[in-house]
Amino acid sequence: MQIALIAHDDEKDDLVAWATDYAEFLGDHDLIATGTTGGRLNDETPLSVTRMASGPLGGDVQIGSAVVTGDCGAVVFFRDPLTAQPHEPDISALMRICDVRGVPLATNRATATAVVDGLEAAAERTN
Repeated sequence: MQIALIAHDDEKDDLVAWATDYAEFLGDHDLIATGTTGGRLNDETPLSVTRMASGPLGGDVQIGSAVVTGDCGAVVFFRDPLTAQPHEPDISALMRICDVRGVPLATNRATATAVVDGLEAAAERTN
């Protein structure tokens, strides 16, 4: 399964820490990420991540496209809910398309952990 990993600037440290904690699970999947987030994940974790454009330059839209085509099965997006983002329409579109397509979307550490737990449980049921 392809999993997208995204984090706003103030959330990148937390996403890198979370991804490190879940590296065993994430390493079994095809990972994509927005530009800077993907670079940090490649540099600071044992994971191999394909980098899209940065969020403000269209990376959120690229990931939304992967959701639309059915290529991306889950999105982990550690958002900064207290800071306005110049590309907020792209963020809203990504979140909306995840809802429309029924793709799990985690927006913080707690929901990311719940999504991973759910995906692991689903995989065990099919094995």
